[in-house]
Amino acid sequence: MVFSSIPFLYYFLPCALLLYFAAPRKLKNTVLLLTSMVFYGWGEPKFVFVMLLTVFQGYLFGILIEKSGGRRAGVYLAVSAAISLGMLGYCKYADFFIKNFNAVTGLSVPLLKVTLPIGISFYTFQILSYIADVYRGSVPAQRNFINMAAYIAMFPQLIAGPIVRYADISVQLNDRRHSFEKCALGIRRFILGLGKKVLIANALGELCSIFRESEDKSVLFFWLYAAACALQIYFDFSGYSDMAIGLGRIFGFDFPENFNYPFISKSATEFWRRWHISLGSWFRDYVYIPLGGNRVKRFRWLCNLMIVWFLTGFWHGAEWNFIVWGLFFGVLLILEKLALMKILEKTGILRYIYIVPVVLLSFVLFDAASLSEAWIYIKSMFGAGGLPIVSAEGLYYLKSYCGILIIAFLGATPLISAGIRKLREKKTFAKVLNIMEPVVLLLLMLVITGYIVDGSFNPFLYFRF
Repeated sequence: MVFSSIPFLYYFLPCALLLYFAAPRKLKNTVLLLTSMVFYGWGEPKFVFVMLLTVFQGYLFGILIEKSGGRRAGVYLAVSAAISLGMLGYCKYADFFIKNFNAVTGLSVPLLKVTLPIGISFYTFQILSYIADVYRGSVPAQRNFINMAAYIAMFPQLIAGPIVRYADISVQLNDRRHSFEKCALGIRRFILGLGKKVLIANALGELCSIFRESEDKSVLFFWLYAAACALQIYFDFSGYSDMAIGLGRIFGFDFPENFNYPFISKSATEFWRRWHISLGSWFRDYVYIPLGGNRVKRFRWLCNLMIVWFLTGFWHGAEWNFIVWGLFFGVLLILEKLALMKILEKTGILRYIYIVPVVLLSFVLFDAASLSEAWIYIKSMFGAGGLPIVSAEGLYYLKSYCGILIIAFLGATPLISAGIRKLREKKTFAKVLNIMEPVVLLLLMLVITGYIVDGSFNPFLYFRF
């Protein structure tokens, strides 16, 4: 079940909210857990048991770590991490290692063809951060299994994040505030996120699909695809994060922000401070800093950075293009830290000109089916192979999708939100906006529903991670 579907919007969610708000305070987490199980098991019921098993071991070892302390606590931490990572490795990476083993050795070891449980990368990292924080003494172990399972399995953020740490909502699991104002803000955030997904990301995804099937490609068409691809991924994932944060508020939780207008960045370093913030901070706190961060000798520091970016790429998918994508950013960030940043700071607007094509090229690599395809695409963007600069089909689709591209570019900047904020500062406009907002949101929801009913292109890209 996905958020941008009729069953979720008009059957599951109303029932879940009705049950949740009708339940007494002591049973709200139980209702949240049970509805989350229904949500997760809607399409893959067998994987509910995989997730619950992973949650249970995290719950058990969290208590054991807190009770034991010392060296034994370290052993429990290692065992729990091995179980979580082992499950993730088996489901997500087993066939990758087998394929590469066969390629190196010439053997034909059969692939396991394990179906990837949806959201396993996200809830695995949440469990890992929980047991690490218990080991450090940052948070107390959760003694109530229902609360622990509700934290991990909470359907708003279960499938594709943001990666919510236990420390962020530990207090709210036991005592959270529900209010009309918080609920209204949550509904607004959810509808806007749904609009980003259905009205913008899906339209850009259609353009990317048209490009892949086209036999009349040109340099212009390749760059058009690169821009559409990068924006599609952004609006798809940030839209999901907005919906998750909005639903969290309705249920009384405050989830961390996951995006902060990354396309206005002036460097790759800044881009990754603004893109998928919960993942970047997770790797910083649980990999980079424990490895020594930048408090070690330069060579070790550079190795630490490359390890983090290798893992960042590998986390996204079990293919070489994801690994190279991560290492690409690792090398770029190292260059910026060593020398490039000093040069960029003196160039003014040229910093934007530098980062935009770099980001577009990186997402071509990210979206490719293989490294060889990525290399062909990147070469073609610069006219390799005698590719024409412009083609009739490329011009046609540029004109056809010009409107949605302009909307996407504006929506990827803070211009619209800043304009609305300034209007709210004026009393007259503020009153009008307050009256119009519910009407606009209702109309937007009707339009979104029409697109969902009429459309067939509706994937969530980050489900595969």
